[in-house]
Amino acid sequence: MQDLTVFLEHYKKVIDESLFKEISVRNIEPKLKESMLYSVQAGGKRIRPMLVFATLQALNADPLLGVRTATALEMIHTYSLIHDDLPAMDNDDYRRGKWTNHKIFGDATAILAGDALLTLAFSILAEDENLSFETRLALIKEISFSSGAEGMVGGQQADMEAENKQVTLEELSSIHARKTGELLIFAVTSAAKIAEADPEQTKRLRIFAENIGIGFQISDDILDVIGDETKMGKKTGVDAFLNKSTYPGLLTLDGAKRALNEHMSIAKSALSGHDFDDEILLQLADLIALREN
Repeated sequence: MQDLTVFLEHYKKVIDESLFKEISVRNIEPKLKESMLYSVQAGGKRIRPMLVFATLQALNADPLLGVRTATALEMIHTYSLIHDDLPAMDNDDYRRGKWTNHKIFGDATAILAGDALLTLAFSILAEDENLSFETRLALIKEISFSSGAEGMVGGQQADMEAENKQVTLEELSSIHARKTGELLIFAVTSAAKIAEADPEQTKRLRIFAENIGIGFQISDDILDVIGDETKMGKKTGVDAFLNKSTYPGLLTLDGAKRALNEHMSIAKSALSGHDFDDEILLQLADLIALREN
């Protein structure tokens, strides 16, 4: 059995080095560059890049073919965190146990750092000479959808509008399928495209990704209720303070835990018996479900 810890340590080093290099070599205003590097080097599990690498491995492709895709994806994720933490959004002071970007660099530079990471991500995808022009274009189109108005950004807007309102479970799932799930889906399906997976493999991988996306958000909501702030590196109880609809709020804490297990079970079943080298993907699913931060 392949050791998940060894896999994560190896590819975390790969993605950390790539993030630093892609920003450092660019001709960027010094304070803006410092702000961008501050957030991409703030730590984290790099779940989205790990899903890119693990999916490529599951399809018997070289995980390193996904380095630039994983780097672009993590930049977009980081930009979203910088903007989420701003006073106009979630107004958070800490992220991963450190001051949030705007607390160090000010709101204006934090906004620009997020903008810069988002736009740099598209350049990185376009410049990936390991992939065909057709594949690069397809990935740019897909990540534009996943991160944009019909994906993550639209989900964030819907989430804000749901504050202080009673929403149904279906509505809540729709919000988080976009806000949280779309980038996780892209992580998996982009790797499928790079590896030239067949239609059945791609379908199965998408089912896997959709369910771990919902599972990730359920786990996040549970941790906001019962998580340890020291391990989380940020305040807990924020959802209740903002009167946001959450899975524990709709289903009870025990009900949310059952829903998490159900989605993880569906995700794992999607990979069963379909010629995947899925050891690491399955272990990543467990990491998402059982994480403490």
